Amino acid sequence: MDPQFDEFLHVPARLSIVAVLAPADWVDFGFLRDSIGTSDSALSKQVSALVGAGYVMVRKSQDKRARRTYVRLTPQGREAFVRHAAALERIVALARAVNEQPAAE
Repeated sequence: MDPQFDEFLHVPARLSIVAVLAPADWVDFGFLRDSIGTSDSALSKQVSALVGAGYVMVRKSQDKRARRTYVRLTPQGREAFVRHAAALERIVALARAVNEQPAAE
């Protein structure tokens, strides 16, 4: 296994979350939920796990009508995502290289 492969981050829900957060600054919780197609409770559970790992941070604010929750990657989370994505790219490249070799007769 590639040493940069992040088992914690590779959980599909967590990987989806950080992939949505990667190109953004602060992301609204509702937008994040809708983007990855999950429930509030499932997203909250995964965001809490990511906070515990130091990969994301959460900010809550109050506007005139409702509380708003925003999520963003921490520098550590951004670094972990970049490393993990690179590891996945290397794994895929290796698989392609193996598949492109002529079959032994």
